[in-house]
Amino acid sequence: MAAAGLPPRQRDSGGVSRHPLRARRDLRGGGPFRLDPGPPDLGQRQPSGIVSDAAFEEIGGAILAAARDQGPIDGVLLHLHGAMVVDSYEDGEGELLARLRAILGPQVPVVVTLDLHANVTEAMAAHADALIAFRSYPHIDQYERAWQGARLLDRAMRGEVRPRTVIAKRPMLYGLDWGRTQRGPMAELIARGEALEAAGKALVVSICAGFPLADIREVGPSVTVTVDAASGDDGRAIAESFMDHAWATRDFTTVHMLSVAEAVARAREGRPGDKPLVVADYTDNPGGGGYGDATAFLRGLIEGGVESVAFHAICDGAAVAEGMRNGIGPATLTLGGKTDPRLGGGPLTLSGEITTISNGRFIAYGPMGGGVERNYGPSLVFRVGGIDIVLITNNGQATDLGQFTSLGIDPTRYATVAVKSMQHFRAAFEPIAREVVLVDTGALCQVAPTPENYRKVRRPLWPLDEIDAGAAR
Repeated sequence: MAAAGLPPRQRDSGGVSRHPLRARRDLRGGGPFRLDPGPPDLGQRQPSGIVSDAAFEEIGGAILAAARDQGPIDGVLLHLHGAMVVDSYEDGEGELLARLRAILGPQVPVVVTLDLHANVTEAMAAHADALIAFRSYPHIDQYERAWQGARLLDRAMRGEVRPRTVIAKRPMLYGLDWGRTQRGPMAELIARGEALEAAGKALVVSICAGFPLADIREVGPSVTVTVDAASGDDGRAIAESFMDHAWATRDFTTVHMLSVAEAVARAREGRPGDKPLVVADYTDNPGGGGYGDATAFLRGLIEGGVESVAFHAICDGAAVAEGMRNGIGPATLTLGGKTDPRLGGGPLTLSGEITTISNGRFIAYGPMGGGVERNYGPSLVFRVGGIDIVLITNNGQATDLGQFTSLGIDPTRYATVAVKSMQHFRAAFEPIAREVVLVDTGALCQVAPTPENYRKVRRPLWPLDEIDAGAAR
């Protein structure tokens, strides 16, 4: 299998969907809208629970069968996340790569791109010749990393280099400012790694902040360094020095959250003509496994009488279905808080007006995934007082302005824009904001790692345990 050229980056579509709204009204009885949402979008999935063995064998088996049956294989380029946990395997990617290596043998180069929140393991480093992590959070460099991987694979298949990878870790559950790349230790290490690559001292230097919500032995930040095996330098010194810096800066954070009351008060401070205040519900982030239906901040805005708010989103398929039965116009809906009312607030019964109904499909046009179709399933806009609430069926964090504009909402014309996301929202929404703040609604993704929540991690592990600085290596 020769290295295939990647397609050119898709151009922005201006938010024009290739799948126009398929909606109609029953004119005979003035009945509700009926939507055909089209086929399910199998490419849009959110972090959730442990992957079943059956799913792993089915999907991983397709990859392995291709390697086994379509040979001879000259090289492999895989895009994986790096934090998959399976019923029978803590290290899903490591297991997949071990099986792939057993089929291919030791000489076929395997290059893997990873999310920078990967929990990189010894098995992943051993069975892949190169690991290339994203270098931006929000992740807006997937395209560049794919090309970097393709070029390195091409060189390896031509025999120009023999890439080999080493890994370094420390007893840390999290660190590197949770992967934020705007400033701080993550940005510093990425810059140092790119300088080493440019100087020819390493083929690849990848820094991963880890995914601390996974209860596995090899959880946590890592540095992997890929070098040419012919160089005589295995890259170990680079990896260890980088992880020394990660350990020394483990307390650094730019995450500062407001309470719901504080965020509501901040929303009331806007003045006519201001850019929007963007408030991100950090703890109900679907991208971190959140349910996307926390109502605490929405309740605070309503009770506080805050006007001119665009709110994305409450994931509640039942409320959307009820709204569709109602149709455009006045309605009373019970929405949100149904998955687990203890986390982020229970259901709200509200009276307002349904202003938009959509199949939830559009083409994203922002810096994160621009040109790619999104499918949030049947969706609607429910106006309650001065708040336009987006209700969706398929869960997902806010990363693209099209999630508003496809529903007729121009977020730049609101005093406050509320989204559910930890960090990815910044790529599209920070440029339109007068200020960005984070709110803690008490939902599932609360940042409070405590020993009782972890049974399988290696111990001792900071911050669950006190660790002497000299013993960190």
